[in-house]
Amino acid sequence: MIAADTYPPDVNGAATFCFRLATALHERGHDVHVVAARNDDGPDFVEHRPEATVHRLKSWRPPTHEYYRLVFPPLARRAMRRIMAQVQPDVVHVHCHYMIGAAAITEAERRRVRTISTNHFMPENLEPFLPFPQWFLDRYSRYSWWQMGRLMSKGAVVTTPTALAARAMAERAGLQNVLPVSNGIDASKYEQAAGEVITPHANPTVLFVGRLAVEKNIDVLLRAVAHLKDTRPELDVHAEIVGDGEQRDVLRELVAELGIEDRVAMRGHVTEEELHTAYLRADVFCQPGTAELQSLVSLEAMSASKPVVLADALALPHLADDGVNGYLFVPGDHEDLAEKLARVLGASPEERARMGEASHAKALRHSAQKTVEVFEALYRGATPAEVRARL
Repeated sequence: MIAADTYPPDVNGAATFCFRLATALHERGHDVHVVAARNDDGPDFVEHRPEATVHRLKSWRPPTHEYYRLVFPPLARRAMRRIMAQVQPDVVHVHCHYMIGAAAITEAERRRVRTISTNHFMPENLEPFLPFPQWFLDRYSRYSWWQMGRLMSKGAVVTTPTALAARAMAERAGLQNVLPVSNGIDASKYEQAAGEVITPHANPTVLFVGRLAVEKNIDVLLRAVAHLKDTRPELDVHAEIVGDGEQRDVLRELVAELGIEDRVAMRGHVTEEELHTAYLRADVFCQPGTAELQSLVSLEAMSASKPVVLADALALPHLADDGVNGYLFVPGDHEDLAEKLARVLGASPEERARMGEASHAKALRHSAQKTVEVFEALYRGATPAEVRARL
């Protein structure tokens, strides 16, 4: 059983990972059940999807967020008792410590069901959507980290995508033995296929993919493009923004304010095929977010053999080696970002190709198959020490 507060059609890293994990487990012969919030109004219901039986719980949309849905704790607890009694899971894999995740941990502990907890989330990510003063948000953040430690420590194993994220959980949630397990990626999905023809952009283009959310700091990328327009006009740098979210109107207004409407394409949501093409057409990929526990989209771009320019924050530094496959920039500093983008886009085609090859080699270390095998071993009783020996 996978317990998650967010699941497709939600578009975010945690939802994507849960879907890919459920799909891989189903393909390996497991009977997979997912418990998640329903994405619209109405009572609990069961959705039969190709990868899993999805138990959708009644939820409410908060007024401050476009798609996130709240499942009230008493309802989550009642539903989890009912669903676990019906399903009788052999193992519960929890992907959050709020609402559904908290209910799953509590019920699994009561039933003595083996529990694996994976954290994809920084409590600070909630701050833009909570209409409270900063002193209250700071206290809530500390409480949320404490709750993470209290709840996730009840299970057999706690994982997170990177060692840097594990360190943050040790320091802030008191979880001392967190196992770093990459979210994993199927690099072949983003590689250029034999005989595939990709039409390059007419201008050097930097690509961003992800939710248009405050913590993604897309405004920093837009300001960097405007800065390059003024300081390095010969580069003629453009940007392509793939994704949607609550910041779309704010970002469109900023594009107009900066006078770069002719240099920025905001694509919104795209199909998997269009995303594949977007990665391959880009000249460089940028992730300016400062709350990434791994960044699947960065790994996808690296699988497509693209240089990357990433914020030097949280887990992103483990994806970029300065001068090898890209660069790190000072978080929030659009001038430093512009300078690093100029280094990549001003390099020779041969140098960019070399950086792209280094990105691809780095992405291959994050095999999706290896990730699933690790979780299977944990499900069957492997200890963190045994898993570390095989990583």
